[in-house]
Amino acid sequence: MKITNLEIWPVKLKLSEPYTIAYEKVSSVINLFFRIETDKGITGSGCSSPDYEVTGETPETVQENFRETIEPILMGMNPLKIAAINEKLIGRIPKHPASIAMVDMALYDILGKLAGLPVYHLLGGYRDSIITSVTIGILDSKETVRRAIDLTGQGFRAIKIKGGKNLEEDIERVIKVREAVGKSIELRFDANQGYTSEETLKFVKAVQSAKLELIEQPTPRKEIDLLGKLSSQVAIPVMADESLLGLRDAFRLAKRDLADMINIKLMKCGGIYQALHINSVAKAAGFEVMVGCMDESALGIAAGLHFALARPNVAYADLDGHLDLIEDPACGAVILKKGKLHPTGKPGLGFELFHF
Repeated sequence: MKITNLEIWPVKLKLSEPYTIAYEKVSSVINLFFRIETDKGITGSGCSSPDYEVTGETPETVQENFRETIEPILMGMNPLKIAAINEKLIGRIPKHPASIAMVDMALYDILGKLAGLPVYHLLGGYRDSIITSVTIGILDSKETVRRAIDLTGQGFRAIKIKGGKNLEEDIERVIKVREAVGKSIELRFDANQGYTSEETLKFVKAVQSAKLELIEQPTPRKEIDLLGKLSSQVAIPVMADESLLGLRDAFRLAKRDLADMINIKLMKCGGIYQALHINSVAKAAGFEVMVGCMDESALGIAAGLHFALARPNVAYADLDGHLDLIEDPACGAVILKKGKLHPTGKPGLGFELFHF
């Protein structure tokens, strides 16, 4: 089997509900869709959701990587050589994980279609569905509670509240949401690097009654020693997100026991191939894993879901980045039922992408 043609095209996707996090407000995103054609008539699809604040990439750099690196390397290659292609791309564009991720997704999509199996079965097939959290951006207390009630009414069982801009308001929002939704809903909190260590300690103590499931990346990503100090001091699990981009970061966190949990995002680490390596490091270190996402098409969410379903220590999913995207070309690539994500059951990533 050989790769005979490659396509990439950007799509601007508006959000039905713009949101605010600690360092930015988001109302629309650009995803780049990617398609591989082969001489056997099997195609593979992937997508890239670059975020300069997180991955250091822009839509322009992803397209430049496609022209200058990805297309020259892939044309004529056997798409089943997933490790060989990934290693070549990692060697050439190591600081562009979202560019590599879209290629990696498409390669696994082809492998699944050739085998006639969903990707998660090929990767291990540990479970068939997983609960996903749904995120509430930074809003005032009243609106946060309204959103939480609405989301739980839709069947979601896990809510992630964004914060990191105002400590006192964050405390109030968390406590009021817990009062509104009751004890059975899982609550998670993400400060997106917005706190100092002192603020984190104050926050955790103040919201003790809310019984948070975890706190995600409370302190600046480069200050990983702070993260480690906090994980040993607070009573709830501390998750590394922005502090973890790739395999080397995972090893560094694990070696020094600097977190309780890690968040693996395919766009941050470079796709399924790299995520599997990172997950193995996490398992060896005794870290639980969450699979997270950017503001990405349901196609990217599908890739994250297949990875999550394949590994037993992937205990949490935060795969909601597609829910507010308007006119997503890959709408339907995953199935949401009562707060749980399911694959479509079709071979590969479970969705056929076309470029009209």
